[in-house]
Amino acid sequence: MYEVREPAIAYGKQKLTIEEYLRFEEESMEKHEYYQGEIFAMSGASSNHNIIFVNLLRDIAVALKGKPCRPYGPDMRMHIPENTLYTYPDISIYCGNLENSATDPDSVIKPAIIIEILSPSTKQYDRGGKFKLYRDIPTLKEYILVDSESVTIEAFRLNQKNNWELEEYKSPDQILSIPSVSLSVPVSEIYEGTKLAK
Repeated sequence: MYEVREPAIAYGKQKLTIEEYLRFEEESMEKHEYYQGEIFAMSGASSNHNIIFVNLLRDIAVALKGKPCRPYGPDMRMHIPENTLYTYPDISIYCGNLENSATDPDSVIKPAIIIEILSPSTKQYDRGGKFKLYRDIPTLKEYILVDSESVTIEAFRLNQKNNWELEEYKSPDQILSIPSVSLSVPVSEIYEGTKLAK
């Protein structure tokens, strides 16, 4: 639920080790992403962004109650050991027991589903560079992008040939399918309260 800003320089250095980043993050009032030595400050989100987040997390949490998979919000730090990325997805769904990063007990690895709510300043990154990094996660089955400025959802799913396929949703009358956890959410409910779904 945060927007990534330009890279921030910490400790007067261009590059940080993972240990330096984790110490920096522990003492910081803001959240930061980390990738290959650089940190990126994350700022607050719009009202639409927040409304969509609450709607989605509510519906997903209710639908998954009593099941082995659970959704988490943007305070859950995720680590991708395969490429060093530490980040805070808007919503991530983990199945089974949470597995912590070997380098940080407060970060988790191996999500099944990641959902990002797009903002004007992040949509290109979320669709491009970030998705490329997310594809390194061996357990990831679905990556869902929800636009905060229009009724537009892009759902990327791994098919049986291990290729990513895209399904788009552009009407409040449609129902977003999240098949890897046998879940469906009406698009109208996702955008409820935003004035976008009329």
